[in-house]
Amino acid sequence: MSNISDTIVPKIGSEAPTPATIMARLNDGWDDLSPQLKKAAGFILDNPNDVGVSSIREISAAADVSPNTLVRLAKSVGFEGYEELRGPFKEQLRGGDLGFTDRARWLQKVSQDGQLGPLYADIIHAAIDNIESTFSRIDVDTLTTAADVIWRSRQVFTLGVGIHHANAQHFTYLASTGMVDFHAIPRPGATATDDLTWAGPEDVLLAVTTAPYREEVVTATRLAKKQGVTVVAISDRATSPITRIADHAFSVVDDTPQFFPSSVATITLLETLLSFVIARADEKIVDRVAAFHERRRELGIYWDD
Repeated sequence: MSNISDTIVPKIGSEAPTPATIMARLNDGWDDLSPQLKKAAGFILDNPNDVGVSSIREISAAADVSPNTLVRLAKSVGFEGYEELRGPFKEQLRGGDLGFTDRARWLQKVSQDGQLGPLYADIIHAAIDNIESTFSRIDVDTLTTAADVIWRSRQVFTLGVGIHHANAQHFTYLASTGMVDFHAIPRPGATATDDLTWAGPEDVLLAVTTAPYREEVVTATRLAKKQGVTVVAISDRATSPITRIADHAFSVVDDTPQFFPSSVATITLLETLLSFVIARADEKIVDRVAAFHERRRELGIYWDD
């Protein structure tokens, strides 16, 4: 009597395979797999993140099966070999769909495998794609409206924590070269909610957070909204907790092969928004910018040969 067939699992059709479809095929055909293939399939089902970062030898050792068993398993779901099965799992990591830890592990494997050249290209392409995708969904009128609100306000609070704290600082620093009453929060020794204590209807809060959303940003934004502050939100989804309550909202794309979200599109959007503010401001802004830089020259802040 022959062994149970190694190719009884339904094969993947013409659509591009994903980790989810591969695991669904393994689940659907589980009962008909041979014992060794079940060991291999079980490991993949229980540890899908390992597939994208580990070689066939590492996976076979961890699953306690031979590399050839993994090859046979791959063929059973319609692939020519294990590397073809592994491909969608690697792409998922490259696309940034998994957690920070898994993406960091993938970067380590890329280096160990001597594949930094493709990683270099992936990061550049992701940065360009992020900017294109972000601005394809933002029109000039929306930016102009937000810029006018910022220019007419009494104070502007830019709120970001974690990676977005630097982005908020960047926006505030540039704005302060020609305008007053721009504040990056939270300030040292305070919380964002402290900094917004006396903010009101004449003020603007520019809040930035992307998944995983920071609790202090969401809480401060909700508080500001209750106080009548105009909220301009920059986030990554229409369902973001700050987007849903904002008066003016912009969505950024932050995909990256890196283990942390990309800030390229966020910084570009902030710089564009500030450019619109300057463009919509009255003529005194030009004199302010000139005075700011002239003062720096007088104080010797700029290097002069």
